[in-house]
Amino acid sequence: MQDQPQTSLFSADKRLTFVTLCLISVLLLYIKKFFIEYETAAFEFLQDRPEGMILQLIGTLQFFSIPFIYLWKFTIIGFVLWVGCFLFGYRISFGQCWGVVMVAEFTFILPELIKIIWFLTIQTDPGLREVQSFYPFSLMNFFDPYTIDKRFGYPLRALSVFEVIYVFMLVKGVNHYAFQAHKQQRATWWIVSTSYILIFVLWLLFYIAVYK
Repeated sequence: MQDQPQTSLFSADKRLTFVTLCLISVLLLYIKKFFIEYETAAFEFLQDRPEGMILQLIGTLQFFSIPFIYLWKFTIIGFVLWVGCFLFGYRISFGQCWGVVMVAEFTFILPELIKIIWFLTIQTDPGLREVQSFYPFSLMNFFDPYTIDKRFGYPLRALSVFEVIYVFMLVKGVNHYAFQAHKQQRATWWIVSTSYILIFVLWLLFYIAVYK
């Protein structure tokens, strides 16, 4: 009996998935900006000053940049993952790797949603820097964001439970196409480890080294 093809999110229409991801991201960003960040005392103080106008302009540009940031991110990570598959003899196309990365990105919707719920219902009077440095279930929670060296801010936020879930999603996506290609799935952890995880760790070390 031949294996039946698996159905999963990785088989969904890529255009529809991409549009859905962008719309969700725009909605969450809107809620975070207008109901949390713009309501902080620091932002209200800067609102009528040039600094406040610059912050608003940057916030507006963030909305329009979401699709382009996602396209760039999915292309880079998708290529890294594809190279890993190629080196291990997995004939998984670049488009399939791109789709795996896109579906895995939904993982990072969760911390944004938790962040919004936290500041709207629990800690309802945060400072602007407190909002910007908050990232649930990350290593940042073990440090004081006001005293830590700024070069470690991004790496500590990036190293989180959700990053682990993201890696699992990448493995699951490669497994999905490995199953369709009737390939052994044992090597998929090695593929993700020697491609994405390796590049991710090197990027964090590079960020720390060059940050000024």
